[in-house]
Amino acid sequence: MRSPFAAIAVLLSVLASSLSAIELNIDDDASVRNVASTIAYGMVKYYTGNVTNTPETLGVLPGPYYWWQSGAMWGLLLDYYHYTGDSQYNNITTQALLSQVGPDYDYMVPMYAKSEGNDDQAFWGFATMSAAEKDYPQPTIGNYSWVQLTENLWNTQVRRWDMTQCNGGLKWQIFSFNNGYNYKNSVSNGAFFQLSARLARFTGNQTYADWAHKAYNWTSDLGLIDDGYHVFDGADDRTNCTKFDKIIWTYNNAIFMYGSAMMYNYTNGSALWADRTQGFLNASMNFFSPFKNSTNIMYEPPCETVNTCNTDQFSFKGYLSRFMWSTSLVAPFTVNSITMLLRASSQAAAASCSGGTDGVTCGMRWYVGGWDGKYGVGQQMSALETIQGLLSSKSVPPLHGRQVHLRASTSETPSAAPLPTKTETASPTISKKSAATSSLSQISKRLLLGVTGVLLGSMLMV
Repeated sequence: MRSPFAAIAVLLSVLASSLSAIELNIDDDASVRNVASTIAYGMVKYYTGNVTNTPETLGVLPGPYYWWQSGAMWGLLLDYYHYTGDSQYNNITTQALLSQVGPDYDYMVPMYAKSEGNDDQAFWGFATMSAAEKDYPQPTIGNYSWVQLTENLWNTQVRRWDMTQCNGGLKWQIFSFNNGYNYKNSVSNGAFFQLSARLARFTGNQTYADWAHKAYNWTSDLGLIDDGYHVFDGADDRTNCTKFDKIIWTYNNAIFMYGSAMMYNYTNGSALWADRTQGFLNASMNFFSPFKNSTNIMYEPPCETVNTCNTDQFSFKGYLSRFMWSTSLVAPFTVNSITMLLRASSQAAAASCSGGTDGVTCGMRWYVGGWDGKYGVGQQMSALETIQGLLSSKSVPPLHGRQVHLRASTSETPSAAPLPTKTETASPTISKKSAATSSLSQISKRLLLGVTGVLLGSMLMV
């Protein structure tokens, strides 16, 4: 006779997975908001700076996450607020962005400056630029607006444009004692290009547009962008940039795509920038459909299928999603293609958010149809950027400077909201559920207990 314990084990496994697994309806805005809320909560739990409230922890994630990824996360939460209308993380976002401005209000922070790269600094610039474009409540320190903080950052980078090798370009690292100082990479130059394009559009200042052209042309002329709009990682300036690292990451493509889309918008529909935007969009197809049964599902080709992605790389897909959704807002001819790709990826990303002790922790490999055992800030970020962007078409597109409030008033300060706390060790933990998911959990638990009781009773009668 088959043991009733086997039946109980199977039932427990099946029902337990239904207690909290994320269910996403990509055509239902309420469902998208609920799923985004669950994933955002799971992500923010990794941040403890608002709890410890020390200079070393305020505004930054604990190890193994680097300073730049903290800036990327705050930029994501600006998108989250803009798309969903949920302001519960606004206080910590504002606090974090202002905690890292540095003494000159340019995001050169003494605590991190000696290890800070141009790309690291730029990710904080992406966040402050996004705050400006979204008319996010202005900062109340230093008498600077969000766009002025971005301009301060940009001014530090334009002074680093290096003509000593390779006929220009930004180095990866800022200081000569850091590994990577002799490397001119696409992410640093692409980020400078994108910030230049966004500042040009926001301010109307032609100087920024001129530098956007210059940064793009330098990258393209050097060969880091090929004729098919594939973006290679970088080049060694000790060989006058004749030797390339030809690895192709998602986020390099994304950064140039959105910068090109911004220039298309700034130039009122320039055919040149339309072609470039479309070129990067076409090239991005290399980041989708890793297998025949995973059509339009995003992946990170250099590392994902061989399981070698590191902490930084777990977050790269999030920037592809962020900048693809953003591209669709300023270059409308891209909407259909981007929506097709990211709808499928959103569904797959949601399915990956089914792990951990809470049952809603997000994984890395979306094409496996569930959780792959990976977890962390990067995995949460990638899923959240992809899913919350489903709401982007109903949001306000990036604004121009003339459309925003450039000074803060006391009434613009976000109201306080209770925040989750977390231990120092990052691991999957219990996540907040939407009301619908919580109700389902209670029903499932009662069903589980009831059926288990029946089975146990039957076992005792045998």
